[in-house]
Amino acid sequence: MQVTRELARVHRESWSTVLASVVRLTRDLDLAEDCTQDAFVQALRTWPEGIPDNPGGWLTTVARRLALDRLRRETNLRRKLPLLVEEPGEVEQPTDPLRLVFTCCHPALARESQVALTLRLICGLTTREVAAVLLISEPTAAARITRAKKKIAAAGIPYRIPADHELPARMDVVLTVVHLVYTAGYVAAGAELTRSDLTGRAIELSRMLVRLMPDEPEPQALLGLLLMTEARGDARVSADGELVLLADQDRSRWDVQLLAEGVSRATAALQQGHGRFALQAAVAGLHVTAPSWEQTDWRQVVRMYDAMMVSWPTPIVALNRAAAHSLVPGADLEAVLAELEALGKESALAGYAYLPATRADVLTRLGRTRQAAEAYEQAIEQTANETERRFLANRLAQGRGAHS
Repeated sequence: MQVTRELARVHRESWSTVLASVVRLTRDLDLAEDCTQDAFVQALRTWPEGIPDNPGGWLTTVARRLALDRLRRETNLRRKLPLLVEEPGEVEQPTDPLRLVFTCCHPALARESQVALTLRLICGLTTREVAAVLLISEPTAAARITRAKKKIAAAGIPYRIPADHELPARMDVVLTVVHLVYTAGYVAAGAELTRSDLTGRAIELSRMLVRLMPDEPEPQALLGLLLMTEARGDARVSADGELVLLADQDRSRWDVQLLAEGVSRATAALQQGHGRFALQAAVAGLHVTAPSWEQTDWRQVVRMYDAMMVSWPTPIVALNRAAAHSLVPGADLEAVLAELEALGKESALAGYAYLPATRADVLTRLGRTRQAAEAYEQAIEQTANETERRFLANRLAQGRGAHS
């Protein structure tokens, strides 16, 4: 049992580092992924005799040895090296995970494939987990990942950090992917509310991007957004492991250092431009600088979402805007409900638990307890996180109790 737990921990914390090291050796994503998985299987067999002092290093050594053995057995090595050798003078292994992100986010790949492949390789998410993060079916996620790998092999896409003039073409999708990595960890599938390995990895990658592009506002904005969100982490869960919404959090438990850095970076980004991550960071800043939930400037929050809808008109942004609009003092909740009903017709939000959860909250405030209960039941069915499911079930029970 101890070996299983330790291996699960190392998988969460070291998967992308081990994989990136093997990709660096083989220039073959499929081969690298196979050998990384085989190294974990070998650990399951041998670690009961004694867990190594450096588990991540052990796995990297074994995975690279397995890859070399496979390569030696090939009669035509060149055919097995589809990724171009990196140019001389590039930074060595500390940036390997970032190299892998940029490889997966090459503009030759379709954007949806870029995101799916990065989540699979960098996070080690299963295909099912990738599908859940992207709000798509599992077969669709599998097809995107497979197509992306084949394209990388066929096109000879290099495993390297792009030159300065190539960065702008990839920056937006790389930032999107890093944000999705954080999102996948912030509300994870399964029993635990948060996967700190994924949130930590996203913050680490975000810091790398800031160092790579120090004069670009959007990497700064993303880092600021993630730090402000991370700062609230301890207050999201009560002493008995239950979810605590932002409205009910003890703000004295927020991490002051992370907040200060996050606000500083977000402010600097907003002074240089109003990209979508800068606007998201502005929303986070409005939340963390408000003295209380009741004193949050909801009108300004809605204005930030209005600006986002101009540059990034996605159904999730529209949903977040509607949720914020419902909290503006004197808001027309019937109009908000109509917005939510319209969003329910968006295929991108099919199965997205936060839509019925938001509808349930608005319906409760309108006094429509029966409809609110139906919406809560739908949200409970759609959420993949046990902590969230318990929270929604409690809200459902409270509504039924008040109605009885």
